Amino acid sequence: MNFNQFNLDSRLNAGIKRAGYEIATPIQEKAIPAAIAGKDLIGTAQTGTGKTAAFVLPILHKLLKGQRNQTRALIVTPTRELAEQIHQTVRELSAGTGLRSATVYGGVGAQPQVQAFQRGVEIIVACPGRLLDLHAKGQARLNRVEFLVLDEADRMFDMGFLPDVRRIVKAIPGKRQTLLFSATFEREVEKLARETLRKPERITVGLSRPAHTVSHALYPVPQHLKRVVLLELLKKTDTDSVLIFTRTKHRARRLEQQIGKAGYKATSLHSDRTQGQRQRALKGFKSGQFQIMVATDIAARGLDIDSISHVINFDMPDTADAYIHRIGRTGRAKRSGEAFTLTTPDDADLIRKLERIMKQKLERRELDNVDYSVPAPPKPANVRRRGNRSQRAGARKKRPHRSQRGK
Repeated sequence: MNFNQFNLDSRLNAGIKRAGYEIATPIQEKAIPAAIAGKDLIGTAQTGTGKTAAFVLPILHKLLKGQRNQTRALIVTPTRELAEQIHQTVRELSAGTGLRSATVYGGVGAQPQVQAFQRGVEIIVACPGRLLDLHAKGQARLNRVEFLVLDEADRMFDMGFLPDVRRIVKAIPGKRQTLLFSATFEREVEKLARETLRKPERITVGLSRPAHTVSHALYPVPQHLKRVVLLELLKKTDTDSVLIFTRTKHRARRLEQQIGKAGYKATSLHSDRTQGQRQRALKGFKSGQFQIMVATDIAARGLDIDSISHVINFDMPDTADAYIHRIGRTGRAKRSGEAFTLTTPDDADLIRKLERIMKQKLERRELDNVDYSVPAPPKPANVRRRGNRSQRAGARKKRPHRSQRGK
């Protein structure tokens, strides 16, 4: 379906052309007409399917026909990175229309965000915590909101934001159009949808499997040899644009340093970095200043970089859904991509689940230059002592009362 068949306001044509949109994706083809018709929507779609434009374009179309200088559309999203990405999409598609948008999230100064509400920008893209803070202080006026988008609702559930989302829903007018997007629907997300939407139309696109443009390979390895295997794997890989996922921010930080010492231009993205550091890391990775970015799952959703050639799971994620979202960062825009995963015996159950979803056996590989028989280093003495429960219990019994210590 061509974009001119949606009969969108002609003032949006320049932005659509600038964004390079010609043929609608399946989620856009189904969601845009329904949203223009005023229906509440539940959209189930993976990242990389074009869902941001699927809700931004109908909102812009309707805002152009109404009053300006007040916040009429609110888009709620779980992370700062995703908020910025949506904001950039809004700006690109609304160029030349006079419609204005702003982002609201923590980790940066609040004053520019307060001023955005005072100016009355038409679209606010917000993370729940900062939005509620400003609303509680009377600095965020939400009484004119006509359009509410809840994006990545399952991710907001994972991050503990659903109570905040419910408070936001109560703070805006009941007479509104609501669009909810989620890759999966846990019980709490389903409950939120029932509470928030009215007779919604349900649209499901491309949920069950990873993109067909991505090839997959597993590298079984003992936990203590993961770093060795990763560095050897990088030697054999085109490292122009590689995204590596770890389970924790501490490991991401340490791995970035180790990769840098090996001679690669690397950066990292995790929750310990300030907003400015995150933005510089993303900009540098996108521009090619950094070859490799090491990230926690904060980057798995909404990272919009078409040129990523490889995704490497240094740590296996917790769920099959998380795996699909991680590797969805490559193989985008009809390009091919590769997903490599370092696996340990603890990952066996999740691998079997992935193979059932993908209906294929995932290839196992070994690297010729790695000695997989190297034993794990001995644990430090203090770790061994902590492992003896009877000794610990005895030590606690013999330990003097705090009133007698130091005497």
